[in-house]
Amino acid sequence: TQSTWGIMDELKKIAGYEAVDKYVKSGMVLGLGTGSTVKFSIDRIGEKLESGELKNIVGIPTSIATELHAKSLGIPLTSLEDCDSIDVAIDGADEVDEDLNLVKGRGGALLREKLVELCAKLLVIVVDQSKVCTKLGAMGAMPVEINQFAAGHIVSKIKAIPQFACLDNFRAEIRKSKTDPEKPYVTDNGNYICDLYSDQPFENAFTIAKALNDVCGVVEHGLFMGMANVVLCSNDEGVVCMNQQAKM
Repeated sequence: TQSTWGIMDELKKIAGYEAVDKYVKSGMVLGLGTGSTVKFSIDRIGEKLESGELKNIVGIPTSIATELHAKSLGIPLTSLEDCDSIDVAIDGADEVDEDLNLVKGRGGALLREKLVELCAKLLVIVVDQSKVCTKLGAMGAMPVEINQFAAGHIVSKIKAIPQFACLDNFRAEIRKSKTDPEKPYVTDNGNYICDLYSDQPFENAFTIAKALNDVCGVVEHGLFMGMANVVLCSNDEGVVCMNQQAKM
């Protein structure tokens, strides 16, 4: 029998392929997200370029890992400096609420993802059913990218945000490196990540997003509010499409 992970991967693949088949056309500039789900979308773009079904595609990667993967498949790349109008961006998410607000960044690429995806006319998010929730904030880490300088001080300022005071078991921790747990994890941009955990969801994620932006030393946070236009969600029965109006 197929393992649970094998089945989940197959579901991710179906949704990742659908994002490309449904929304990507020849001549487009694409934002290429980061993570295990969107990797399948990038594979699909590579396949369709090689077969000739897609032509004149240019990608803008959101991480070094995505850049290397796209290059290995022969996908032409550019940067926001050279092209800041993106037709479609495709990415995954860690949490999606009923209004298509997102938590992103557990893979560590939130700053580049947000920079790229704010320039996209259409943001397509690919997830599996386990990522869908009523309210954001209680399903795992909510990442905040912070400056290395005075990191401990910045974390204490984040902890002092009033909206966090009422949350059960709220904690803020600097993420450890996977390769050396004695050291902090460092993003592609040379910053640290402060992961926020709570047993309760955020009552007003918009207010929290603004409060985090106001903390000196916070570079960016993983709340992607009002950005996603389409969420393709895979479950046992196939792919469900959740929609918002495209940004014009």
